[in-house]
Amino acid sequence: MSTNEELFARAQRVIPGGVNSPVRAFRAVGGTPRFVARAQGAYFWDAEGRRHIDYIGSWGPMILGHGHPAVLEAVQKAALDGFSFGAPTEREIELAEAIIAQVPSVEQVRLVSSGTEAGMSALRLARGATGRSKIVKFEGCYHGHADALLVKAGSGLATFGHPTSAGVPAEVVQHTLVLEYNNVAQLEAAFDANPREIACVMIEPIAGNMNFVRASVPFMKRLRELCTQHGTLLVFDEVMTGFRVALGSAQSVYAKLIPGFKPDMSVFGKVIGGGMPLAAFGATKDVMSQLAPLGPVYQAGTLSGNPVATACGLATLKEISKPGFFEALSKKTRSLVDGLLGAAKGAGVPMVGDSEGGMFGFFFASELPQNYGVVMATDKERFNRFFHGMLDRGVYLAPALYEAGFVSAAHSEADIAATVEAAAAALRA
Repeated sequence: MSTNEELFARAQRVIPGGVNSPVRAFRAVGGTPRFVARAQGAYFWDAEGRRHIDYIGSWGPMILGHGHPAVLEAVQKAALDGFSFGAPTEREIELAEAIIAQVPSVEQVRLVSSGTEAGMSALRLARGATGRSKIVKFEGCYHGHADALLVKAGSGLATFGHPTSAGVPAEVVQHTLVLEYNNVAQLEAAFDANPREIACVMIEPIAGNMNFVRASVPFMKRLRELCTQHGTLLVFDEVMTGFRVALGSAQSVYAKLIPGFKPDMSVFGKVIGGGMPLAAFGATKDVMSQLAPLGPVYQAGTLSGNPVATACGLATLKEISKPGFFEALSKKTRSLVDGLLGAAKGAGVPMVGDSEGGMFGFFFASELPQNYGVVMATDKERFNRFFHGMLDRGVYLAPALYEAGFVSAAHSEADIAATVEAAAAALRA
């Protein structure tokens, strides 16, 4: 039995499924999870000492790579001053200022400790600010494991959702409508059926939890128009895309394509914490003034604005704000996707892919999917074989076909080339 197998067997005795987040269990792809011993730059080493080129980067936060010197220095210095105070610090202000400086739609932010917490709080704030109960989300978009957002689509057009998890009563999701991503007709039907009753529409502008699927420009444009028309808040869940696809996040990508475009509220995580537990949600001062201690919408957190996490996030944002950072990262990510598609073509295997900034995805299909149903109809078994072929060759991809991948500034041209070479061999096999 290998060391990874021994650790997994040991873990399953004391941790449900042997993991603390389900996707880590390799249930989707089969096999034994790799237990990480250490990481540096673009790589991690597993419990058996084997090096892997890492394309999940803690699911997105490690945009600079693991162990960046400037980030390490900031974290070490902050740790010496104290782990947590339960009181305000200047660094919280600095991180809020750094976020607001790059995201014009946000005038104030509230720091929290996880993306789930940020999404849940944004949802409560939207309901409190509008005085409405109904919300819209899209099938395939993940906004954390808050009860009201763990829903699947109903059987008909623009129907209310049904719980996708045991422990979530139907009553909790009775006000959640679940629509098909990129479907303008369903969107219009939902607003027609619920005029001025919808508190918010929450969306991943580039969905990273059904691999990599963009909201089309016509769809996003119509969504903005309908939200404005009906007094509904448009909430961008940028936990994954925030400061990852562009310095101004995904909303800056759409602002270039749709004149004057802005969401009403934004949710951030991952990159803004640099790998530490930290997230945030923000909006205009008018909306944010509804939060306690100013307004009636309650939200709190003992570790919110943690001094070590804010130091990590600030150091990360400082590095990615340097001139040319995202141009170089985007070029590198595009090179990887082009290389993978070229390897697939050479092997006679149908594959499509896309990327934005340091985020990418690929599918074993002939066309890029536009919604969750199409994603789930792509060749899962081929993906699973490819995943293990890459893993055997020292390349670590997301262990599920419905998860996006991430490139860091630490990935070199040699790493990209080695990945493409491994892909060519895996696809031939």
